[in-house]
Amino acid sequence: MRIIVLGDIFGNPGRKIVKDSLPKLRELHQPDVIIANGENAAGGFGLTKKVAEELFDLGIDVITSGNHIWDKKEVYPYLQQEQRVLRPANYPPGVPGSYVHYLPVGTETLAVLSLTGRVFMGDFDCPFRKFDQLYGEMSQQTRHIVVDFHAEATSEKIAFGWHVDGRASLVVGTHTHVATADQRLLDRGTGYVTDLGMCGPMDGVLGVERQPVIQKFLTQLPNRFTVASGRSQLNGVLAELDRKGKTTEIFRLSDQENIV
Repeated sequence: MRIIVLGDIFGNPGRKIVKDSLPKLRELHQPDVIIANGENAAGGFGLTKKVAEELFDLGIDVITSGNHIWDKKEVYPYLQQEQRVLRPANYPPGVPGSYVHYLPVGTETLAVLSLTGRVFMGDFDCPFRKFDQLYGEMSQQTRHIVVDFHAEATSEKIAFGWHVDGRASLVVGTHTHVATADQRLLDRGTGYVTDLGMCGPMDGVLGVERQPVIQKFLTQLPNRFTVASGRSQLNGVLAELDRKGKTTEIFRLSDQENIV
């Protein structure tokens, strides 16, 4: 099973570079599944039904998310209807939306799970214990399990990767919008990368125009952030899973374009 996972899609620039890059990525790598984090896809903050369906029309099979999935209130009823859009599993009971999606892939089934970290993030249930709790259910359905671990602290992400090594097929970190160069195979066959990076503006600050961010650091006063213009980047990974659900190869994917 060959899987492409794309980092956080940020606003219209992120959607555009994904649209432009996916045809050649498909031609080069022939993926069976494409997953992307879409929590910032609508104007850089949140997700809407219209934007989610635009991403599905591009050929993305599952959209994962994180803490910004709630930024657009109109998405709440859509999360109840669309099981291919995932919110983190370790939010409190009663939160709308699905957190795991089972996707048929040929003769196999792929489970995609969304989780969020806690360090510098919020008062969520423990993602380590939540995975342990859900693993029994998922493992009865499939040996192929991909986890989007949406977290700030690299230590928490790395520790989580080791915690699920041999149980999850692939763990990809999201949220920081900065791609890490540590893609690897863990000891028991889990593919891992600390952060996929993002798909979106390259010359701002994590996707937004840089001057308002610089002014906030200089003055400590609140400021309004908008999606940056200029060059864009695409970041993600390509992973190959065997029939036992182990990752046999993982490669970083990166693409850039010039936009005036």
